[in-house]
Amino acid sequence: MSVHERAQSISPGEPAKALWISTIAFTLCFAVWTIFAIIGIRIKQELGLSEAQFGLLVGTPVLTGSVVRIVLGIWTGRYGGRLVYTVTMLAAAAATFLLSYATTYAQMLIAGLGVGLAGGAFAVGVAYVSPFFPPEKQGTALGIFGAGNVGAAVTKFAAPVVLIAWGWQAVAEIWALVLAAMAIVFWFTTTDDPAFRVRRDRKLPSKSLLQEFAPLRNAQVWRFSLYYFFAFGGFVALSLWLPRYLIGVYGFNLEVAGMVAAAYSIPGSIFRAFGGMVSDRKGARSVMYVMLAVSAVTTLILSLPAAPASGSAFGITPPVFIAVIFVLGFVMSLGKAAVYKHIPAYYPENIGAVGGIVGMMGGLGGFILPIAFGLLKDLTGLWSSCFLLLFAIVAISLIWMHLSIRQLERRGLSAPVVTAT
Repeated sequence: MSVHERAQSISPGEPAKALWISTIAFTLCFAVWTIFAIIGIRIKQELGLSEAQFGLLVGTPVLTGSVVRIVLGIWTGRYGGRLVYTVTMLAAAAATFLLSYATTYAQMLIAGLGVGLAGGAFAVGVAYVSPFFPPEKQGTALGIFGAGNVGAAVTKFAAPVVLIAWGWQAVAEIWALVLAAMAIVFWFTTTDDPAFRVRRDRKLPSKSLLQEFAPLRNAQVWRFSLYYFFAFGGFVALSLWLPRYLIGVYGFNLEVAGMVAAAYSIPGSIFRAFGGMVSDRKGARSVMYVMLAVSAVTTLILSLPAAPASGSAFGITPPVFIAVIFVLGFVMSLGKAAVYKHIPAYYPENIGAVGGIVGMMGGLGGFILPIAFGLLKDLTGLWSSCFLLLFAIVAISLIWMHLSIRQLERRGLSAPVVTAT
């Protein structure tokens, strides 16, 4: 769709309404998606789960939310984000409500697969929001939308209170009802995105799957996916794992652990909008360099043993841990925005498919990493081993990115829109 067509099909105030309603909806979706970060701890106690089983439990919704992003991204292009977003929220709400009736570990895992549909809303939102804005504003717009990651902090703040008062089942039921109500509000307050309206009005045929996935032959897409595997996947993994980590390492109770974990989640979410703005102004390449470099330093620091366990002067005390994890969450938020600045710039005709693939890889990071954290803890006995794994991922990403950029520079190539590879 051309700039002229886009401008003609959008009424004043429509982009702002689409962006903010979508962001609120995504915030609630993310709150549901990370619900096991809190109620999973109580379930672990009730069922006597191992650390690996707990990691699988909290990661199961992330798995569904990751894989389904590809399908939802393509469906958004074919059927419109307004319809797909609404249906996705209603389906996730139904699964979350049914979770409250699960009594066995197997039932929890099955319900978790349905809860994970809430995470797929990200791919829908990216493809829905992008066409409302010109290229020079898409980084900021998608950064604001992505700030809906703060839903993880909403769960960490509110869920412990509800859990203690009425039980974990009440958390699932309340979160489900709120999400269902948001789905109804979304349907009646938004319009179809301009790109879908043009295709619908002109009766343009849908792309074949081969055409949708043609960009995936480009190694660039997979580099973006690796960056997002860490920036988003690592964020989700730590959002799910930190309450358990703080309880196991520092002996915090559930309420305090949830509050401290939220201190990580909040900057890792709300500053994503800032990351989008900086990516628009300074270029995504610069933002990515800063994110990966600072993340390498912070994860290496956090890889040191905790002070209570080591008894060493070099151990990480709780105040130091909280300060460093805050910095890590902040730079991750910048990286998440920078990665998604690339997609509408490089692949404007395949935002749904490419955004779905990159989002899927990021989501898979959120699924794989908590399980890996649990396995590493069971195998080594070291809680800090999770941060050593994250350091390795960051180091590989930074090296790959730098080598790719140097190769492009030697060929005399550049990326004028986003200043990134």
